[in-house]
Amino acid sequence: MGTRPDKTAKDPALDARRAALALLDAVLIEKRQLSEVLAAKTERLDPGDRARAQRLAVGCLRVLDRCDRMLGPHLAKLPAPHVMNALRLGVFELCETGEAAHGVVNSSVALMRERPKSSHFSGLVNAVLRKVAESRDKWAGLPAPMLPKWLRKVLVADFGKASVALMEAAHAKGAPLDLSARGDAALLAERLGGTLLATGSVRLHDVAQVTALEGFEAGEWWVQDAAAALPAKILAPAKGARVLDMCAAPGGKTLQLAAMGAQVTSLDISEGRMARVRENLARVKLPAKVVVCDALEYDGEAEKFDAILLDAPCTATGTIRRHPDLPHAKDGEDFPGLFELQEHLIDRALGLLKPEGRLVFCTCSLLIDEGEEQVRDALARHAGLRVDLEALEVAGVDPAWIGPEGLRTRPDYWPDLGGLDGFFITVLRRD
Repeated sequence: MGTRPDKTAKDPALDARRAALALLDAVLIEKRQLSEVLAAKTERLDPGDRARAQRLAVGCLRVLDRCDRMLGPHLAKLPAPHVMNALRLGVFELCETGEAAHGVVNSSVALMRERPKSSHFSGLVNAVLRKVAESRDKWAGLPAPMLPKWLRKVLVADFGKASVALMEAAHAKGAPLDLSARGDAALLAERLGGTLLATGSVRLHDVAQVTALEGFEAGEWWVQDAAAALPAKILAPAKGARVLDMCAAPGGKTLQLAAMGAQVTSLDISEGRMARVRENLARVKLPAKVVVCDALEYDGEAEKFDAILLDAPCTATGTIRRHPDLPHAKDGEDFPGLFELQEHLIDRALGLLKPEGRLVFCTCSLLIDEGEEQVRDALARHAGLRVDLEALEVAGVDPAWIGPEGLRTRPDYWPDLGGLDGFFITVLRRD
């Protein structure tokens, strides 16, 4: 028989675990994204505990399906959601991070006893987690965690079960850190001990603190997934070209375009997010005109633009490697509104473009509705509009990624290098 946890013992990890559980509740019960609640839920923690709480929550969400598989044999019925999340967090620590069973179990029971509504579940939590600890060798044999049914069903319809399974395996591995260099990317990769990818991004693994990396303060690089760096490389503006970065925040593409020598107008509706763009422009010492305005209401300038990059608001389903909370905080109900907004933004962008200009449209999405289907609809709405497939053939892009409507990257691409975010990118021109 197991011993009861010592109520008086001080658990140095309890604060971080309490915050991690609060983060899980916010995502899985309140259906809020981690970016919305992280600061509030961790504000009282010291930096080390804050980082640990975030790692625990993100890691647990990444393998949530596997946690539930481990719990299934030990639960006759599902407990209250808060209790279930505590169990999931416990399983993650026991099975994925290999924490000592007594610490995880004792802390989990202590968290249950802190709330009157969950205190009577402390015995259940104690018993279940001890059983999981005894059988955690089964963890390694579990399949990759599956996406929630509402999203998995859509992706299977678009790509098939085999491809979705590969994506899910990529999601479970997380994502490395990619940098875009202001100067020589090969030299930056050598200095930081990273890998120079075929597309020109620098990839690093196991980075603890981004701002501590060499060259951050000097503005020699910025963080940007290798797939997210492709749209600006595909646009490839001539020096001095007037370019609109439409829906620009967080600003990585603005920095790229400015570094290429374009005259960039960086446009976004969010003052807060554009404040970060200004900070990054100042850090990397690059010029751009920053405009805070609704893109649908933006009148443009006296002269239309030579080129426009529209990274449209989307479901962000291509970034699940980095943001495993997304498929759990969303349920797809707001997606039709996003699809409609994308249509209006494409039409508005074309109206701001010179007749001979180019529109690069992209979304960080895995959904066909936010990529290929948007292009087909735009071609039907605008006579003389065409897709410039040749413009998509940039260094490092596998020709197999390019279809009739544009270029699609997926998280399971480059598996030996650490994958890619899911993106759809196309170039639209008028005849």
